[in-house]
Amino acid sequence: MRNGWRKRRRERCEARQDRGPSGLSLLPWLLMGMGSLSHLISGEAANPWLGLAGLLAFNTLYIAIVFRAFDRVRRETATTWVLLGALAAVTFALAAGYGREWLLLFPLLGLALGAVARGGRELRLLTFPLVAAVGVVTFWRDGWDSVGIVYGTFISTMVTAAILALNETVGELRATREELARSAVEKERLRFSRDLHDLLGHTLSVIVVKSEAARRLAPRDLDAALGQVADIESVGRQALTEIREAVTGYREGSLGTELDRARDALSSADVEPVVRRSGPPLEPAAEALLGWVVREAATNVVRHADATRCEIAVASGPERVRLTVTDDGRRPAPDTNTGTGTATGTGTGTGAPGSGLRGLRERLSAAGGTLTAGPAPNGGFRLTAELPVTAELPAPGDPDTAAHPS
Repeated sequence: MRNGWRKRRRERCEARQDRGPSGLSLLPWLLMGMGSLSHLISGEAANPWLGLAGLLAFNTLYIAIVFRAFDRVRRETATTWVLLGALAAVTFALAAGYGREWLLLFPLLGLALGAVARGGRELRLLTFPLVAAVGVVTFWRDGWDSVGIVYGTFISTMVTAAILALNETVGELRATREELARSAVEKERLRFSRDLHDLLGHTLSVIVVKSEAARRLAPRDLDAALGQVADIESVGRQALTEIREAVTGYREGSLGTELDRARDALSSADVEPVVRRSGPPLEPAAEALLGWVVREAATNVVRHADATRCEIAVASGPERVRLTVTDDGRRPAPDTNTGTGTATGTGTGTGAPGSGLRGLRERLSAAGGTLTAGPAPNGGFRLTAELPVTAELPAPGDPDTAAHPS
C-alpha cells in the first residue's frame, strides 16, 4: 500500500513538472500593489475613486495578459500587445499621478512584458526604452530614493523572459526526446517483425505444403505420409532454432556480454576458453557486429569442433578492429540440418558454409568489414573478422541481413 501511494505521488509530481508554470504562477506578484491600495484607504491620495478605478484596470489587464502569455497562439496575437500597451499606459498614468507606493507597479509591468516577449526581438526593442521611461518618472516623482524601482523593472523583465523561455525550450526538448524514443521503438519493432517474417514465411509455407501432402498420402501410403511428417518435424526444429537465435540477437547487449557467454558455453563443453582483448573501447555498432560473430563461432566450436581449447582474441586499433577465434579441434562433415558447416570451425570435412556464417559475412560486408575462415597454421581452425572501428549496423529490414538474422 505504501509503495502504491509513493508511486501515485511520484506520478502527480511528474505531471506537475510536465505542465510547467502557468498564469497562476505570476498572480502572487500582484501583492506588490497592496501599497497602492493602502495609500488609497489611508485617504492620503487625491481623487481616491479615480485611483481605485485605475488600480482595478491595472489588475484586470495584468491578469488577462499573464494568462494569455502561457498560450502560444494567443500570446502572439495583436490583442495581447494591445492589452500590454494599455497596461503600460495605465501604469505610467498611475505612477506619474500618485508616485510613492504606486511606483511598485513598474516591476509588474516589466514582468508582464517578459512573460509575453520571452527573449524575442520585441524584448530587445522594448526593454531598454521601458527602463529609461521608468527612470525618468521615478526620478521626477521620488528622486534618487527610487533607483531600486528602475533596477527592479529591468530585472523582473529579463529574469521572467529568461525563465519562461528556458522552460519552453525544456518542454520542446522533452517532447522531441519522447518522439525520438517512439521513433526508435517503432524502427526496432519494424526490424524485428521483418526478421521474423523472413524467418517464418518460407518455413510455414513448407510446413503447410508438407502437411497437405501428408493428409493426402495417409489413406493410401502410410510410410510416405510418415516421411512427410518427419520432414515437418525437421523443418519445425530448424525454425525454432532460428527464432531463438533471432530473439537472442534482439536482446543483445555488448561484445563483453557475448565474450562472457562464450566463455561459459565453452567451459560447459569441456573446452578451455582463452579470451584476450586489447585496444580502446569500441563503438556500439562494432561491438554488436562482433558479438554476433563470437556467438556463432563459439556455438559451432561447441557443437562440431571436438576441440579441447579455443582462443578468442579482440584487438582494436585506431582504424580497424580484428576478432580471431581459433580452436584445436577436428570438425566432421557439415551438418545440413543446423545450417553450420566446416567454415565455422575446424575440420577436415568439406562442404559449403552454413547459413550462420553466410549471414555474418553479409552483415560484416554491409558494414565495410570482412570474414574469413580456414585451417589454422598449427592445426585446428581459425575464423577472423575485421571491421572499421566506425562501422554502422545495417539498416533495419535490409534484405542482405534480414534473411540471415542469426
